Amino acid sequence: MILLAIIHLGEEAYGVPISRELEKHRGKDVAIGSVYAALERLEAKDLVISALGDPTPERGGKAKRYFQITKEGLRKVHETRRVLTRLWQAIPDLKLDLQ
Repeated sequence: MILLAIIHLGEEAYGVPISRELEKHRGKDVAIGSVYAALERLEAKDLVISALGDPTPERGGKAKRYFQITKEGLRKVHETRRVLTRLWQAIPDLKLDLQ
């Protein structure tokens, strides 16, 4: 989900917008610390790269760390989509008993 959020956000993909994007689509709060922990793991696996932006006065002179998906990350996203699609297609129609 984080990789998809990065793709969707494009050049504005840094911690807070990624967290908000996930919250918007999941309908649940997302801890910013968990987002940064996942981003570190993704970067260690070479699925994303990061770069510091310019420091801003609004952030007390701190720079934002922007994330971008790598070719390998994009390959993994497509691979996961193919696997999930095949799994969904293999599931018979389920009727939910809402009583």
